[in-house]
Amino acid sequence: MANLKQGEFVGSLDCGTTSTRFLVFDKYANIVAQHQLEYPQYYPEPSWHEQDPDELMESCDVCITEASKRLEEAGWAKESIKVIGITNQRESAVAWSRKTGKPLCRLIVWDDSRTKNTVAHFEHKLQTVGIEVAPGEFKKGDAGVQALRQLSGLPISTYFSAIKLRWMIDHHENVRKAHEEDDLMFGTVESWIVYRLTGGAQTNLHITDVTNASRTLLMNLSTLTWDPILYKFFEIKDSVLPKIVSSSEVYGELAYGPLKGVKIAGLAGDQQAALVGNKCLKQGEAKCTYGTGAFLLFCTGEDIVASKHGLLSTVAYRDGNNKPVYALEGSIAVAGSAIKWLRDSMSLVSSASEVNTLAESVPGTGGVYFVTAFSGLLAPYWDPGAAGLLIGLSAYTTPAHIALATLEANAFQTRAILESMKLDSRTDLKHLKVDGGMTNGDKVMKVLADLGGFTVIRPEMRESTALGSALLAGSAVRLHGWDISQPETLAEVNTKGNAEFTPSMPEPEREKRWQGWQRAVERSRGWEEGIDE
Repeated sequence: MANLKQGEFVGSLDCGTTSTRFLVFDKYANIVAQHQLEYPQYYPEPSWHEQDPDELMESCDVCITEASKRLEEAGWAKESIKVIGITNQRESAVAWSRKTGKPLCRLIVWDDSRTKNTVAHFEHKLQTVGIEVAPGEFKKGDAGVQALRQLSGLPISTYFSAIKLRWMIDHHENVRKAHEEDDLMFGTVESWIVYRLTGGAQTNLHITDVTNASRTLLMNLSTLTWDPILYKFFEIKDSVLPKIVSSSEVYGELAYGPLKGVKIAGLAGDQQAALVGNKCLKQGEAKCTYGTGAFLLFCTGEDIVASKHGLLSTVAYRDGNNKPVYALEGSIAVAGSAIKWLRDSMSLVSSASEVNTLAESVPGTGGVYFVTAFSGLLAPYWDPGAAGLLIGLSAYTTPAHIALATLEANAFQTRAILESMKLDSRTDLKHLKVDGGMTNGDKVMKVLADLGGFTVIRPEMRESTALGSALLAGSAVRLHGWDISQPETLAEVNTKGNAEFTPSMPEPEREKRWQGWQRAVERSRGWEEGIDE
């Protein structure tokens, strides 16, 4: 195209649980061009959730190509994209061959809970054999649980990547063989994407950033390195592990496509990227992202805060060689996916937005509670055996009551995490910044404010996840003078307005509903127990 303008933009490849997007931002975080594409999901057994790594990669390539076309249609040369960042669904595990660069099996998605028996095996190992913390010195029982938690910041759970990788080695013959022969390459989704975008087996760039590595159960949270104590406990060879890098540095260049030669310089798991995108860069700032699941992160600065109330200690981000910034996190496995379930599996609604309309048609749930434990319960309960539960049903119950109960489940689980966060941080959050696709509906926000008892702040520009990886990438090359370590350099970024939702429910009613929710959760727990095979 003739006479295309030259700009200075940053691209962000956002590979979520169900779709991939490539967005192009200007210096103010205005979206100049974008493209989004859903990719196939596979559910071959109950509680299983898989994706094809090649199909996921194809969606990335299409989004980059189509967004580049949109950019040119808007009158800008594609060379205006100076650098890109990548953000991804976390914990999902990919296994591929070092020799061929090809996947060895489908990837296991973060919310897959097939690994209950693997969890039971390692819990039993902790209790009986223990974890070897020094040559010949084992800690077992509660001391072993605490030792593993202190090193990794995480409990043993179906949620984290090492458990998924161990299951692959145990159940896929080609993965087991590749592991034995040092041909296996393991990574979370951003690791696979960077590997492919930079040339695959030809260049063999095998990296992961600290935020994703901190979700594997294999990284030492203090040293930010793979810990032999951890990977030996899970019987995983260190030859399979990628190099750990910071969240903001130049890693390599795109090897093909319309943006060939453009540097990749920002990497972060989606929830940490959303924390950065919301500019929650200082101690005491928090955000919650409501997508497929919901994730509340509370920035703790340079301190690792060990939770005593069911939250996770995790890396928020690391800017180059600077000290890492840490966070406390509460993870909810099912948020927007419960609405998708109402639409696709139960046919209660024909579109996601219809849930809001249906929920608004009734003054309350008629006593119905919906514990959306489709793959167990994450924070602060950590019960892989919990099962989904609709309770309080009667002849009075209609689809509208169930729709409202689905929105309320989201609010109750958020409150449960905030109660834990309050105890751990000794800070009472007066307001909560939110983003993600589920926040588009005002009804969801009103329910959250009422049942949570706090003000909900929803920014006008809610693409915080993609923006976070863009800011990390731009900061690495000092585009627009951005510097993540100096938040004042981001003052002009995303300054559009906010919508605020304040609680209007009387406190006695709020507490009565909260007690009802806790009773419902107790009834859902321990339904399916893992067995050490």
